[in-house]
Amino acid sequence: MKNRLFSTIAAIFVMASFAGGNAFAQPGPQEDWKEKMQSVKIAFLTTEIGLTPTEAQDFWPIYNSVSEELDKAMRSTFSSYMELEKAINENKSDKEVSRCLERYLDALSSQDEIRSDSVEKYRKILPDRKVAKIFVAEEKFRRQHIRMLQHGHRPPQGQANK
Repeated sequence: MKNRLFSTIAAIFVMASFAGGNAFAQPGPQEDWKEKMQSVKIAFLTTEIGLTPTEAQDFWPIYNSVSEELDKAMRSTFSSYMELEKAINENKSDKEVSRCLERYLDALSSQDEIRSDSVEKYRKILPDRKVAKIFVAEEKFRRQHIRMLQHGHRPPQGQANK
């Protein structure tokens, strides 16, 4: 539970930093930055997972769909967390705090369910070793970019460092 909570809060922190616009700010519109980061992530994951061109063709549409679902779930988690924190800070009734807590826990469960469902989708097109590598590579990518944030570095353009 602690690891899941820590991972969720870290992901929310990273998302909030990105949403703030200054985390890896590049000159130009935010869309350009998002596209560059997406390109860096695609290259990183493709290399780390070891996708063949055929596998990549089947993998990326599924991955992108799962990522959209997770993004929505993380925004819901962040929103429900903010509601929970507000309820606590404003000394709302135990009943209201309990409702906020349940919404927050449901949002966390939704993320876990999406991840579990994604494994089955990935297994239809990839061997288990590569499915496992997806999660390892995502975590490596996330940690690498958190370290960059902590040290005030911008991500390299066009590729991610290992």
